[in-house]
Amino acid sequence: MVHAIDATGLRKRFGRTDVLDGLDLTVAAGTVFALLGPNGAGKTTTINILTTLVRPDEGSARVAGYDVVADADQVKQRIALTGQSAAVDEVLTANENLVMLGRLSGLSRRDASARAEELAERFGLSDAANRRVGTYSGGMRRRLDLALSLVVDVPVIFLDEPTTGLDTRSRQELWSLIRSLADAGTTVFLTTQYLEEADRLADRIAVLDGGRIAAEGTADELKARIGGDVVELRSHDGGLLRELPTDGSVHGLRAAIDELDRTPAAAAEGVQVTIRRPSLDDVFLAITAGDGTSDRTARDLIESK
Repeated sequence: MVHAIDATGLRKRFGRTDVLDGLDLTVAAGTVFALLGPNGAGKTTTINILTTLVRPDEGSARVAGYDVVADADQVKQRIALTGQSAAVDEVLTANENLVMLGRLSGLSRRDASARAEELAERFGLSDAANRRVGTYSGGMRRRLDLALSLVVDVPVIFLDEPTTGLDTRSRQELWSLIRSLADAGTTVFLTTQYLEEADRLADRIAVLDGGRIAAEGTADELKARIGGDVVELRSHDGGLLRELPTDGSVHGLRAAIDELDRTPAAAAEGVQVTIRRPSLDDVFLAITAGDGTSDRTARDLIESK
């Protein structure tokens, strides 16, 4: 299998904080790879290293076949990066933004204009291409930002939380565009805090915790590691009081229900027990476990697999 990204033993410290502590990952060419993790887990630092913006303290990484430190210029020519905030000039029109970047990237005036028209059409901006970007909605700016990343064709694109702050419709529109990039052969490496986004888009998902990859696989593989079902205790109005993952066996379900029955809230009138399949949220909470009983139980299940 051809790897578009290959990183081994990446370490990065800022002050006294070890942000990355021996991170290893590989990303197959032409796929969507999602990196999940709580705030401060090192997602943006990982992207900054892979895009040559930050040098690792230890370890190595290759992107599109080139070392991110020794061959930084070669890497830069083969990647595009869209950060957490749309990097567009609001005074210019979308067309002017696209043409300007095309010219800065070495395209002739004719080629830059043709590329701008092509990208405006591809990203649904043709009708607004001659409007000032300052009049655009958040979703339109994000689409333009992604279009700017593709003025020059590159094999690998990095998206750092690309849909943060967008409404549901705008997120779904951007998901469709991102999926189309991978379908056309582009490798997409994205970080996100929206677990549904990773579930819908990613061919493979990695969860970053403690500066390392704590778990990796397809969405279905990660969910399977949680167990067969999640047992929930809900109030009379449907509010979630407590939940416990199980291993899917009859014994596991009975043990979870007995545990919930010992919860003080279980004695309240109208309280109900429900059972559901595990979600990516369960995986995330289990791997990046806090102090909750259900989180510790879920993590024990994962580590026992």
